Amino acid sequence: MAAALNGPSAAGAADDGPGTPVPGGTGASAAAGDRSPQRYRRLSHWLSTVDDDLTPRPALPGDRLADVVIVGAGYTGLWTAYYLAVADPTLRIVVLEKEIAGYGASGRNGGWCSALLPTSVPALARRHGREAAVAMQRAMHATVTEVGRVVAAEGIDCDWAVGGTVVLARSAAQLHRAQAAVAEARVYGFGPDDLTLLGPAEAARHCAATGVLGGTYTPHCAAVHPAKLVRGLAAAVERRGVTIHEQTPVTAISAGAAVTRTGTVRAPVVVRATEGYTPTLPGQRRALVPVYSLMLATEPLPETTWDRIGLADRQTFSDHRHVIVYGQRTRDGRLAFGGRGAPYHFGSRVHPSYDREPRVFAALARALTDLFPVLGPELPVSHTWGGPLGVPRDWSASVGLDRSTGLAWAGGYVGDGVGTSNLAGRTLADLILGTPGELTGLPWVGHRSPRWEPEPLRWLGVNAGLRVMTSADAVEQRTGRPARRAALFGRLLGH
Repeated sequence: MAAALNGPSAAGAADDGPGTPVPGGTGASAAAGDRSPQRYRRLSHWLSTVDDDLTPRPALPGDRLADVVIVGAGYTGLWTAYYLAVADPTLRIVVLEKEIAGYGASGRNGGWCSALLPTSVPALARRHGREAAVAMQRAMHATVTEVGRVVAAEGIDCDWAVGGTVVLARSAAQLHRAQAAVAEARVYGFGPDDLTLLGPAEAARHCAATGVLGGTYTPHCAAVHPAKLVRGLAAAVERRGVTIHEQTPVTAISAGAAVTRTGTVRAPVVVRATEGYTPTLPGQRRALVPVYSLMLATEPLPETTWDRIGLADRQTFSDHRHVIVYGQRTRDGRLAFGGRGAPYHFGSRVHPSYDREPRVFAALARALTDLFPVLGPELPVSHTWGGPLGVPRDWSASVGLDRSTGLAWAGGYVGDGVGTSNLAGRTLADLILGTPGELTGLPWVGHRSPRWEPEPLRWLGVNAGLRVMTSADAVEQRTGRPARRAALFGRLLGH
C-alpha cells in the first residue's frame, strides 16, 4: 500500500490534532536490548499470531565464504534468496539479520500484496517512456499472481485471499480523484479488468462506509497475514539450503564483504535489502528517509457487525484522501487498520520507541469509527504497533547490481513493498545470475535516486509535507473542493 505523504500505499494518519487514548491497545515495543521471543511477539498483531515461537536462529559464529551474502531477512532479502536457490541449488547463500526474519516492515505492514508502485505510471512514462512504464505496471499485476503461486507451492499458510482493493470516494473532491484515476488508467491501456469506477451502490456493496459517493476497484491485490508470509518464506529458503543467521547486526557493507561483530562473510555478490533501516548503515544516512507508519487491530468482530461493514471477500480498502488510510478484514474477523501521521525523526533516526505514537493511534481510531460507526464509541482495539519504511528522495523504488563491485540493492518501496519486493527478488536473481529477460529490462533496474538533503532541511521538508497534506484533507472535508495546496505539493514531488 505509496508516497510517504500522499500516495496510494500503506499511508495516512487521519489528523494532526491532540488525540484521545485508544482503548485496549497493546503491543508496546520493548527495550532495544531485549531479544526474547516474547519481545518479538509484542512488535505487532501479526507477529503475535504466527505459528512458530520466534526463537532466533543462531548468530554468525565467525568468518565464512559464500557465493551471495544478503543483508536483511525481510521480504526483499528472502525473495532474492528464494529465487536464487530455485535457479541454482548449488549456490552458497547466506542471509544476515540483525533481529529475526520479519522483524521490520515485513512483519508489521498492512498486509496488502498489491500491484501498487510508489511512482505513478505517468511519472514513469515521463522518465522512461510510455512502453517502459506500462511494462512496469503489468509486471506488478503479474507479481500478485506469482506470490500466490509460491504461497501455494511452498505450503505457506498466510491467510491469502485475492479480494482486490476498493478505494472509496467520500467527498466531491475524492470522487473527482477517483474519476481521474480511471481516466488515466485508460490512457495507458488499462481496462475495466484492471481498474473500474464504482457508483455509490457498487462501492457500498464492497465496503459500506459512511458517506460513500463512489470509488474505484482493482482485482490486483490479495489480503495476507504478512508475518506468516515472511516466516513461511524464511522456512522455505532454509529447506532449499539457504543459511539464515539472526541476531547478527551488519556493521559495514563493502565490495566482497558484509562485516559483523562476530565475523565477516565474503562473497562476490553482496545484496543490501535493509529498506527503512538503511540509514543505520555507514554512508547510507541520506539514501532513504525512514518514515513511520502505525496500525491498530480490533478484537474479532461479530458477524452481525460484518454484515453491516461488508468486505465479504476480504477486499483491502482505503479512500481517496491525500494522507491515505488502509485496512483489511483478517481471516479471524478483525479489522486491521493503519496510516501515517507520526513525525519524521531528526537525522533519520530509527528507534523502537518511535513505533508508538498515542496521538496517531487515537487519530486512527477516530478515522476507523468515522468510516464504520457500527463499531461504536468504544472501539474494541486489541493491538497497536508501528515501524519504519523507506522513502527515496524521488519516490522511486529501484533494484540493481553494480557488476564492478558486486554490490546489489533493492528497496525504496514507500510502503508498497509486499508485492514489489517479490518482483525485486526475481529481478535481483536474474541480475546476479546474468539471466537476460523482461525483468532486467524494466525501468527501475539500475535507477539511483538522489540523496536526501542534509539536516535540518530534510527534517523541515518531510514534516512540513505531512502537515500540508493533512491540512489539505481538512480543507476538502470542510469545503468539498479539491485543495490546491495538495496539487502544488504533488508537483514538487514529481507525481
